[in-house]
Amino acid sequence: MSADPVRVVCLQLACPDEESAADRVRRVLAELRRVEADLVVLPELWATGFFHVADYDAQAEPLTGPTLTALREVARERGFHLVAGSLVERADDGALHNTAVLVGPGGDILHTYRKVHLFGHDGAETRLLTPGTDVRAVSTELGRIGLATCYDLRFPELFRQLADDGAELVAVVSAWPAARVEHWRVLARARAIENQTQLVACNLAGRHAGRELAGTSLVIDAWGTVLAEGDAAPGTVVATLDRDGPATVRAAFPVLADRRLGFAAPTVGVR
Repeated sequence: MSADPVRVVCLQLACPDEESAADRVRRVLAELRRVEADLVVLPELWATGFFHVADYDAQAEPLTGPTLTALREVARERGFHLVAGSLVERADDGALHNTAVLVGPGGDILHTYRKVHLFGHDGAETRLLTPGTDVRAVSTELGRIGLATCYDLRFPELFRQLADDGAELVAVVSAWPAARVEHWRVLARARAIENQTQLVACNLAGRHAGRELAGTSLVIDAWGTVLAEGDAAPGTVVATLDRDGPATVRAAFPVLADRRLGFAAPTVGVR
């Protein structure tokens, strides 16, 4: 008998300049309390706003801070897994990180991921934030889940490392611009196809700090089929994933077993 399907919800949020971070957090908490899902995914730096770089230091919090604490409580109340988007994390040593967090239905932190690939091109992210170094997946009630953030999509080796660690689903939190939306679509599908993983990519929407965000959140199965896609406006993207989907695809078409280039045998599908 196959496992129960997974209901996935992406909250494709906007972070308008006229809205304070505190008001935005309150609004999103209220939205989350109305969601029925097994897995909810929020975008990158949705509370601070990715392009509000001058606010990074002032709004940075430890993982024990009020924003994540409130999100953990909602996940516990509603009984869903929550990828809480990412936040500006202040580490114990004072360094700032762009950190994505996976919260379990009991409100516990299951996994954290500090963004490895900070956006360069003279961008403020590389000046203000410290990149992470740890890339791995974690076992959950929904399967083995990995996390990635926005610009990471351009670096396939990160997703292959997650696949080698057994990831069956990768959640990507993002603040991807509308000017490169076709790259977003192509890269997200490619990362799912080449690793035979499900991919849930939740992006910011609307206009923020003079830039148009792409929206276009995606839920993609392990064949690379787009099951749901948002438009450019804020909204909710909903799809149902087959828990057994990655294992079925890998058994039917075991492409990763044919890898060469001197790599060790992959651990895809091994718990």
